[in-house]
Order: sequence, then C-alpha cells, then structure tokens
Amino acid sequence: MLAGVLEYLEDPALGTAAMAEVSAGTDVPLATNMCVTTVPEIREAFLTDAVQVVLSDHHYWGGLRATRELAAVCRAFGVGLSMHSNTHMGISLAAMTHVAATVENLDHSCDSHYPWQTEDVITRRHTFTDGRLAVSDAPGLGVELDRDALERLHARWLDEASYGALRERDDAAAMRAARGHETWRAPVLPRW
Repeated sequence: MLAGVLEYLEDPALGTAAMAEVSAGTDVPLATNMCVTTVPEIREAFLTDAVQVVLSDHHYWGGLRATRELAAVCRAFGVGLSMHSNTHMGISLAAMTHVAATVENLDHSCDSHYPWQTEDVITRRHTFTDGRLAVSDAPGLGVELDRDALERLHARWLDEASYGALRERDDAAAMRAARGHETWRAPVLPRW
C-alpha cells in the first residue's frame, strides 16, 4: 500500500533481526541509521535483506573519506545510500554537502534539521534553494568560522549548570526550541 508513496521507511523496528522480519513483509525499502552504524554490522544487515538504504552519518562513520568507502560497499551490495542528520551546525552541514556531492550512488534525499537551528558557529548561514544546497568551492568547506559565537557556545557547553542538558540527546526539546515548533511533541506510533 505504501510502495511508490514513500522513498523508504526509516527504522520501523529495533535491531537487524526485527528489521529483516519487517523487510520480508513489505516492498517498501527499509532505511536505517541505527542498525548499520559500523562496518561489522554491514554483513548481517545486507545478507538478511534487513536494510535496503543506509542513512550514513559522516560523524559516526569516521569522516568524509570513510563515508565514501561506505558508499562503495553499499554500491557493491546493491544497497541504497542517503545521509542522516540531526541537530548539526553549519560546519557539519558543509561537510555533509561536500561528501554527498562526491558520492555517485547517493540515491535518496539527505536529511537535514539545519533549517530549524537558531544558533550557528559560521558567519553566514547556509540557504536551501528548492531543497538543495550549493557546493562551495571556497577554502575550508566554504564556511567562515564566527569565533565569537564559537566562544559563546563553547562556554555554554562547559557551564556546569547546562552540562547535563547539553550532553543528553533530546530531539523533542530541539524541535520545540525551533521557531514555530514550540508545542511539538513526538508522535505516538504503533510498535511493529
């Protein structure tokens, strides 16, 4: 019923075995940024057809070159590739954009929560045009560091009062902090 409607379904189950079970019952490609996050997890996920799209993250995979190596493995196994995002800032988005531009089998739209970020450590925020970012040819991934903003955010990171709040991942709070989403709540979804 959802085939042809969804590009993919992201992490509908926890763990590779559960993803393989869901995959066996649907024609909708399953994507993950949770089951396949390291090289040792690739074998089982690909051989059991648990995952048809890997949502890579250059932070977790070891950088831009390692993400390109992951792309080559996905290409060899016929597994799709996209890029996962969370509450990243401009430097991270610039790196993501550069690696995405160099990966020939990046077959799916990349995720980005960047438009909802209200603070950054670069002098000029990235601007999406029709859902796309231009790849800069300027040095340093095409971004200029705002050292005052970096110092301010670093001080906040070190502040004892905010130590726990900043280091604990809370996607719902990040969404509520974004303009226009102050009342956002995570949806209650059925378990697979």
